[in-house]
Amino acid sequence: MIAITAGQLETWISQYFWPFVRIGACYMAAPVFGAHFVPARVRLLLAAATTLIVAPLVPSPDVALFSVPGMIVTVQQVIIGVAIGFILQLIFDALSMGGQLLSNAMGLGFAFNVDPLRGASTPVVGQLYMLLVTLTFLALDGHLAFIETLVDGFTTLPVGTHGLGANALWSVVAWGSQLFAGALAVALPGMTALLIVNLGFGVMSRAAPTLNLFAVGFPVSLIFGLVIVWAGLPSVQAAFVASLEAAFTMLQGILAGE
Repeated sequence: MIAITAGQLETWISQYFWPFVRIGACYMAAPVFGAHFVPARVRLLLAAATTLIVAPLVPSPDVALFSVPGMIVTVQQVIIGVAIGFILQLIFDALSMGGQLLSNAMGLGFAFNVDPLRGASTPVVGQLYMLLVTLTFLALDGHLAFIETLVDGFTTLPVGTHGLGANALWSVVAWGSQLFAGALAVALPGMTALLIVNLGFGVMSRAAPTLNLFAVGFPVSLIFGLVIVWAGLPSVQAAFVASLEAAFTMLQGILAGE
């Protein structure tokens, strides 16, 4: 009869538990995987399936699961997983914010729709950009590259009491500037073109003060805005791909302890 001690059982559980915590936290915070339309059960199933594959290849630390060091390891894995998902999520949020800025400039700020990725109200242009970059992310096998980066992180940054260092955490915080930089990179060309259109209407109002600029200017601004959005879709996609490459480079750097 095979006798299993409590220590052996705890070791087996910890071998799967800590990788599951990191992977699950990452899936909850990552784009596409953590979207509102993806049920929590599906995310848990994906995390469990990934853990079953990865855990036997991951060295488990010599730390008791139900102890203070074990709690520290658990917290470290949550921080690492959330940081990985946060870095990628900011790229998507930058596109959504850029679409919101452009919507306000072209007069569509009042047109809100439900964003399927978050379940919240988002301007239509921002939702269009989100759907575009999500399809681009999937078409470029970004989800597979994301899972590969997550799994490789167990080799470069193994499970243990020492998680992300101070430099890595500061790099994650500094990465938040990409939210505003990416939004401006997407929205600034369109907002500049719409500003020129509005300046033209300002000159028109001086030449013909009796003209109802709201009745005339709003449709024209909307039409110009739609044309600008259509013409700028390739540049939006190119900016997203460049930001995505930068995000994966940064992920590899912080998981390598750089």
